[in-house]
Amino acid sequence: MHSQDTRTRIVRAAAELLQRQGYEGASVKPIAKAAGASVSSVYHFFPGGKQELAVEALRHGAAEYADLLARGLASSADPAEGVAACAHLMVSSLKTSSWVDGCPVAVTALETVGRAPGIQQAAEEALAHWQGLVSTSIQAAGVPADTADELASTVISTLEGAELLSRVRRDDLPLLRAATHLSQLVRLAMRETAASA
Repeated sequence: MHSQDTRTRIVRAAAELLQRQGYEGASVKPIAKAAGASVSSVYHFFPGGKQELAVEALRHGAAEYADLLARGLASSADPAEGVAACAHLMVSSLKTSSWVDGCPVAVTALETVGRAPGIQQAAEEALAHWQGLVSTSIQAAGVPADTADELASTVISTLEGAELLSRVRRDDLPLLRAATHLSQLVRLAMRETAASA
């Protein structure tokens, strides 16, 4: 059990450093220190070193973001309101961390594109999973699957971009605007579906 606790602490510490410093800025020694573990422990659990650890940390961060999306989407039977709630939850999370703890997936994937297939694959899986959560919510309102999938892709792209702007500016306005406009898009798709029925 103690061994599993150490591994979990290492993964969480790596995810936090990836969020704040990116892949290039997060090295094994500070990760170990933040986790209260030795460098040898990091390599014991992740013999592939920093890249293997980054994949696991990215999956951990992706799961946390998926939980946030799921909470937002479940907050209302209306998917338009649920999508807006996701953006508001992101604002709350960013403010709590003084604008430093965003999702580690985008920054890590972009820093390593073409150089770390494992990270790229984990990022693609995360994005597909998030898109699936949003699409399922929109389909539950009667929107056809193809339309819901396209809209879900737009939702995830917009939320990720708005999060970046909010972190850089240390301002909730980009995410609040995203909440407004994304909910309008979802509502429009619902109206169009109802009109064509």
